[in-house]
Amino acid sequence: MSLVSNTFCAWLKICYDAFLVNMSGLSYSFLITILWVAHCEEQFCSIDSTEHCTKEKEVNVYKKVLNEQYEKYYYAIEEAEKNYKPCNNTHNGCFKNVIIRDLKPFKEKGINKDLINTAKMRQKSCMFPSRCAGIEHFLLKLAPNMPNMDLIINVRDYPQSSKHFGVPLPIFSFSKTPQYYDITYPAWAFWEGGPAISLYPRGLGRWDEHRASLDKASKNASWEKKESKAFFRGSRTSSERDNLILLSRKKPNLVDAQYTKNQAWKSDEDTLYAPPASEVSLKAHCKYKYLFNYRGVAASFRHKHLFLCRSLVFHVGDEWIEFYYDTMIPWIHYIPVSKDADQSVLEDLIQFAINNDELSKKIANRGRDFIWNNLKMSDVTQFWKKLLKSYSKLLTYKTALSKNMIKIEKKGKS
Repeated sequence: MSLVSNTFCAWLKICYDAFLVNMSGLSYSFLITILWVAHCEEQFCSIDSTEHCTKEKEVNVYKKVLNEQYEKYYYAIEEAEKNYKPCNNTHNGCFKNVIIRDLKPFKEKGINKDLINTAKMRQKSCMFPSRCAGIEHFLLKLAPNMPNMDLIINVRDYPQSSKHFGVPLPIFSFSKTPQYYDITYPAWAFWEGGPAISLYPRGLGRWDEHRASLDKASKNASWEKKESKAFFRGSRTSSERDNLILLSRKKPNLVDAQYTKNQAWKSDEDTLYAPPASEVSLKAHCKYKYLFNYRGVAASFRHKHLFLCRSLVFHVGDEWIEFYYDTMIPWIHYIPVSKDADQSVLEDLIQFAINNDELSKKIANRGRDFIWNNLKMSDVTQFWKKLLKSYSKLLTYKTALSKNMIKIEKKGKS
């Protein structure tokens, strides 16, 4: 309100108070009353509404403080939403640019036999049989309708063809950073060969089964039923996770984050000087509104699972990616968190989510819908198909069957 309107309201208030004391001049005073109630009630409160007005002012001040405190987050969301359009994965529409990007270094000159032989030296044998089996599941399904080709598939955690050393090598890896030429493929863990823990002794695989179980768990734990708390369980693969663990110890009502044992665990020193926590099933994650995802040695295998809880995912770091990551948009599908975020930044982000419940729910639902609609097992198979067909067209030589190759055959039903 301007100074003029403030003065006007003050004058109406005097007239209004006079009317309450002396009921003479009914018609004039009635007009004053109408003007007062309609235009000035927000500035002055009557005796009967003092409590209500006080609360209303407190809420308004609180909202103003929150808006100023979280202005940078609101701005980031607004900017992200300006040009956002949900992707259409018909005919691999969501991920086609990933294939174009990864094959671009080989587009001009193609892939010759020398490049294949050099790449082969980086990956001589299958170091992890279950990982290889997870890849073979998709390749065997597609092989009958594929042209002949040579493939060098890396099943180690780290990519192999660095942009800082030598020429691009046509090596397929499940995860990489922008510093590598490797061609990303869907991880073996979509079928089998994922990390094995006590809850999943045969490894984290069968994405199709996890999709069904997590969808059911999410429906049993609707947003309103979830605990308004951030949650994380995992081993101390990286010190990037430490600040969330320490924040949890300081403010357990805000965060429940604890380290579990891994294969290298020897003492409490390996769990940041605290006894190791028990592992928690993926389905049990769904009872919390806010779930943190940290990378492991490379990209995190839990990433896609967390979204299906219909919980808000806080995704930490942006370097390590899998084939579908780049299609997911920060502030649209998840809350981005810097890998160097300290405890105060983490606390601020969590409080932002808590204080903006409807907005948090909206982002959580969009993240869930992206994974549910665009990362079905059929989508994974389709990506493999498009990737291999595009790759095969870049080979500049005729492939031949080598005598020392081992024949791989389909095992049982799938």
